[in-house]
Amino acid sequence: MRDSLKDRIRDKLRRQLAEDGPMSGQPEDPRLIAVIADLDALDSVAEDDPLIEQLAGRYLVF
Repeated sequence: MRDSLKDRIRDKLRRQLAEDGPMSGQPEDPRLIAVIADLDALDSVAEDDPLIEQLAGRYLVF
């Protein structure tokens, strides 16, 4: 079972993309672009990287 903070953040960002997906809103929606960028950044760091805590705070994942 995936239970790390990084996994919970990834799940939340993917849910956000699924709910708000590219079809809703404008193609250049800054919020959507930020979520995609944060997901890419999350995938490129290790479990103990400080970015994990920063994203957890930004997206209210505990």
